[in-house]
Amino acid sequence: MKQEKTPLLRREGSVKLLSSLLSIVIGLVVGGLIVLFVGLGNSEIGADGAGEGLRLIFAGILSTGRDASGALSWGFNPTNVGNMLFRAMPVIMTGLSVAVAFKTGLFNIGAPGQYLMGTMVSLVIALSIDTAAVPAGLVWVLALLGGIAAGALWGCIPGLVKAFLNINEVLACIMTNWIAANVVTWIFDGSAFRNMVENTKSGYIYKTSFNGVATPKLGLDKLFPGSQVNGGILIAILFAVAMYILMNKTTLGFELKACGANRHAARYAGISDKRNIVLSMAIAGALAGAGAALYYLSGNTEFFWTTYQSLPAEGFNGIPVALLALNNPIGVIFAGLFMAMLNIIGLQLTNLTAYNEFITDVIIAIIVYLSAFSLVIRMFLMGRKRKVPPKLGADDAAAPAKIPAENEKGGDDA
Repeated sequence: MKQEKTPLLRREGSVKLLSSLLSIVIGLVVGGLIVLFVGLGNSEIGADGAGEGLRLIFAGILSTGRDASGALSWGFNPTNVGNMLFRAMPVIMTGLSVAVAFKTGLFNIGAPGQYLMGTMVSLVIALSIDTAAVPAGLVWVLALLGGIAAGALWGCIPGLVKAFLNINEVLACIMTNWIAANVVTWIFDGSAFRNMVENTKSGYIYKTSFNGVATPKLGLDKLFPGSQVNGGILIAILFAVAMYILMNKTTLGFELKACGANRHAARYAGISDKRNIVLSMAIAGALAGAGAALYYLSGNTEFFWTTYQSLPAEGFNGIPVALLALNNPIGVIFAGLFMAMLNIIGLQLTNLTAYNEFITDVIIAIIVYLSAFSLVIRMFLMGRKRKVPPKLGADDAAAPAKIPAENEKGGDDA
């Protein structure tokens, strides 16, 4: 009997993609309505300003500012696009961090702490090795590897307590986040790297370019002039591709996902569940640490240590990125770009209208809230209904179940 093909829009992968896209569209529509109502209710903004805000919400990345008449002008804005790529770089990495842990059945809310430890180690290496004696390119590589190693080690802690003590990884991650925040504050508060160049600023760890260490531009500065973009975004994309291959094409990836599906069944099948839990959190931590290293090794960013008495937003932003991407490493690239685009749109609203940029945080929150209900959206899209089994007659009940031809082989062949 020929099996009917499932329609494209009813396939599981298509429905998952549509659920994420629907979350984004609804979030943008609701955000647009908020912008409209706020503008109409504010005399400083008015109907014209509300209309401009609405257009910026949906197409702000293409805004080039205002023309001579004061009207919004539109077109390709290389500075905005380049800055979007730059801002997407760390959230792609933290999104990968959360997604890989999700695949193993773990919730890595410890990405902020892992990000902080990667920040600390990569900056210390980049600023402490004299580039007059060691080539700056080698220092950059060592700093990146140091950030990766620091994030991996910090990620191992909640992995170890989960694997061997069965302590919930969420609780362990929250504790390690705040320990990391205080460790970084303690180290940098008395650091010899403070006020290296500008004595008028206190408490800064300055740009790594002051030691001649910076991520190569690789020609991206010519494609997107006036922006902060550099080769780090390409490295982040390579990490995403590598994670896709690891999780879907390797034995290790299969074992990690098997542990996530059912830890006890994986152990029964001969897979070391404890090893894979620790390894999964180590990989997640390494990705978050790499994101921090790529961001601060760019050469055009400053690290202000007192801000890390709170936790970095990049670590938490990886959660909605992973949710929107459905934990697919390739999808994380596009979800990270989308989140970065919303940040640029927020700046456009602030610079070109009377709105403040935080209205885009409301839009992101709505999208995240909807993505958390992705299962409900998927059920709605599939029109899933409870199937009532057919009633069996007396003859049917007495008849033995028919075994399909392809399953009639003995147990040794199964």
